[in-house]
Amino acid sequence: MSKQKLELTWIGKERRPKLEPRILLEDPSMSYHAKHRVTENDIFDNRLIFGDNLLALKALEPEFTGKVKCVFIDPPYNTGSAFTHYDDGLEHSIWLGLMRDRLEIIRRLLSDDGSLWITIDDNEAHYLKVLCDEIFGRANFLACSIWNHSVQSKGYRGKFSVHHNYVLVYQKSSSFVLKDLPRQDEHNVNYSNPDNDPRGPWRSGDVRNSLVRPNLMYDITTPSGKLISHPPKGWRFGRETFEKELAEGKIKFSGDETRIIRKIYLADQEGRVPETLWFAKDVGTTREANGEVREFVDGDFFDTPKPERLLERVLMLATNSRDLVLDSFAGSGTTGAVAHKMGRRWIMVELGEHCHTHIVPRLKKVIDGEDTGGITKAVGWQGGGGFRYYRLAPTLIVHDRWGNPVINPEYNATQLAEALAKLEGFSYAPSETHWWQHGHSSERDFIYVTTQNLSAEQLQALSDEVGPEQSLLVCCAAFRGVTAARAAERWPNLTLKKIPKMVLARCEWGHDDYSLNVAALPMFEGPMAAPSPPAPLPRAGEGGKKIAPRQGGLFEEDEA
Repeated sequence: MSKQKLELTWIGKERRPKLEPRILLEDPSMSYHAKHRVTENDIFDNRLIFGDNLLALKALEPEFTGKVKCVFIDPPYNTGSAFTHYDDGLEHSIWLGLMRDRLEIIRRLLSDDGSLWITIDDNEAHYLKVLCDEIFGRANFLACSIWNHSVQSKGYRGKFSVHHNYVLVYQKSSSFVLKDLPRQDEHNVNYSNPDNDPRGPWRSGDVRNSLVRPNLMYDITTPSGKLISHPPKGWRFGRETFEKELAEGKIKFSGDETRIIRKIYLADQEGRVPETLWFAKDVGTTREANGEVREFVDGDFFDTPKPERLLERVLMLATNSRDLVLDSFAGSGTTGAVAHKMGRRWIMVELGEHCHTHIVPRLKKVIDGEDTGGITKAVGWQGGGGFRYYRLAPTLIVHDRWGNPVINPEYNATQLAEALAKLEGFSYAPSETHWWQHGHSSERDFIYVTTQNLSAEQLQALSDEVGPEQSLLVCCAAFRGVTAARAAERWPNLTLKKIPKMVLARCEWGHDDYSLNVAALPMFEGPMAAPSPPAPLPRAGEGGKKIAPRQGGLFEEDEA
């Protein structure tokens, strides 16, 4: 019987946005850094991005693919409270699409030894688990931890008082290493030393194997000649290891010689294995998080912020010092604040105005050493470091007064070169010695962007300077004095493309918000009427294709 791959399906699953890979524009007036170094380990190049998180994730891809060690996200829980007038099936489908599009990019951003941590509640947790299985692979599911986020009963008669959320955990691949948690005195109560073992306190370990292994199925003879049969699936160790540890005193027989005892020494336990029950006393509650938010902002605050101790545990288990952490649903900025205090690099994305009213003030207090709450005392934080503030660039293509697609006049020459390099799959890196090198895709393949109309003479001079051992993609407003066929023969080291025609079909231009927009959902027209489906999106394609080193001339006929 053939195995079939089970997939989660929903209304509109086949629709995928054609995302515009925007460039990021730093606003130095909003960036913030400590006035001096506090320690040699201060990190200043963290990033706070204001804008739609799906577009921001797409913008990060070229530079950060395979470089993010840990992603923590606290997405909208989709509780249904905002959807009174909308069909639940449609709303649920939109939420799944929202998550699918973001998780696919997140997976590409993660390093091979990276991991994803998502907080979620019962409304979507089980659907999200299946969706993540599909994107990350079921074998890469690590845990669904239960976070005791509330300790006070809600007291609603006839309903359960909900005291937990979930933390779904996935690894990018088997290269991920889950770290131990630090040990406390309470974790050592089962260790003792009744036989005065010189190695110190110990506890009895399980000697049974969990998988059937024929080479581990052997019987053991005791000093008095008794026979101890092997467990049904064998011992946890081979005969050679048994003999060695018995001689060293790490394995002993029970008084009646009916079983063996394998010692697990406290001295060998550097940490403790993380468990899937995360109690409020260890990682905090939503109420605790609300108190943390009140310390740095007046007025309204979030209904369900995350406590710093929760993020501390995630980063403790998943990262090391200076690893890169990403949160694309930044909320009140807890991830960045905790990552900063723990010496991790971070990137956060937030579209709401609370990016400025909550996150920026919070981070400034962290950097200035004025945030005394959260994990500050536990990690000995004294301030330092900084972050750079970015906005997503506006859409590259707009329409003029006659409805013709043109390059957005808000773009200057530098920004246009960077945008087209990103769209074409090049790394933007202007050369200080070669005026025609605005970026590269390899050591010999480059891109040049100009809004000029280039003549045949100018193209010839450019081809001569590039030379036969290199190739150049030329993006220009127009070219004169040569046909498409002739260009390919005459300049085999050049590829010519016209601006903006070269990119018109690439993306959904002018789409600035891919968030879950309730106002855009179709309304019920009557109690029995089904909602109209949303307008179909074009099928997805990468925002820019990679230009491989060229051999011979390439010229796109439809751009002549």
